[in-house]
Amino acid sequence: MSEYEFDDEDLPDPSLKNIIEQDSLQWIFVGGKGGVGKTTTSCCLGTQLAKHRKKVLIVSTDPAHNLSDAFCQKIGREPTPIQGFDNLSAMEIDATEDLDKMQESMVDATGAGQEDDKAGIQSLMNELTSSIPGIDEAMSFSELMKQVQVLDYDVVVFDTAPTGHTLRLLSFPTILEKAFGKLMDLKDRFGGLIGQASALFGGGAPDQVQEQLLGRLEETREIINKVNTAFQDPAMTTFVCVCIPEFLSIYETERLVQELSKFGIDSHNIVVNQVLFPEKDAEELGEWFDANKDGMQKEAREICSKMMARKRMQDKYIGQCFDLYGDDFHVVLMPLLDHEVRGVEKLKDFSELLINPIDLEE
Repeated sequence: MSEYEFDDEDLPDPSLKNIIEQDSLQWIFVGGKGGVGKTTTSCCLGTQLAKHRKKVLIVSTDPAHNLSDAFCQKIGREPTPIQGFDNLSAMEIDATEDLDKMQESMVDATGAGQEDDKAGIQSLMNELTSSIPGIDEAMSFSELMKQVQVLDYDVVVFDTAPTGHTLRLLSFPTILEKAFGKLMDLKDRFGGLIGQASALFGGGAPDQVQEQLLGRLEETREIINKVNTAFQDPAMTTFVCVCIPEFLSIYETERLVQELSKFGIDSHNIVVNQVLFPEKDAEELGEWFDANKDGMQKEAREICSKMMARKRMQDKYIGQCFDLYGDDFHVVLMPLLDHEVRGVEKLKDFSELLINPIDLEE
């Protein structure tokens, strides 16, 4: 028996069936370190959900969008129907562009008609966003949530940015509280100047600018507080952690799980991607290699030797993953394939392994 072998007889089912069968779920976040297969997992989860739900939406909040590449079709800022489905759509969000549009709407709402007046208001907004790290993401995220809620989908799968960005998303209510305090400090420095400019150039009343800004920020805070309440309800929201069997990825997953617990967000599923021969352990393969290596050509022996080294490393970290999470989490091992998982048909085929995992006892 391998040093890192584990007994999975009494562990939670190693699949994501629990997510598919939980009809009350409305928000499913998929997150983890960069490059571990979050987008593939999100798309596969979306294709499985589409079998059981009326309307499913996959949203990419990662600045480096990959949904278009995964589905092999152009996906934009509006919900785009996925070819081959009648109830699955996807969209890619640009937070920076959303923030720019939101600032423009705030300028227009104040009645500022001239460039100098607009520049003054933009100055206040830029001062606010630069003084409070994350406020721009928080405000653009609130715009996204407003849009998603209006679209009326049964369930939304978020293909999130790497871990650090995702953790900031969870702290948005705190960030907005700081923003209010900062804005109250700034209004004494900028409010009179902007108000005078607004009146001089035919804009709104002197107090109108700061009232509009405070009003918009208050609206943003209300949306995010409401969303945050929903996020902390395990009946409505869950977070799927994605990793690969390497030290840095397992370490980051542990940090993510701890932070999710701190924010009160449910997480009880971990997907481990790029696993070499999940149904075999390193000792079993090692016995085969030792018995056959003398008959191999040098190149073949070197290739198999490197594969064995990686398999032993992977088994070590998979064992650690089960030690850490096996009693409480559904840990799903997804195999490393000989091809890329791109296009609807390959995503459908690969997604079956999320629901009907490889039998580790074979």
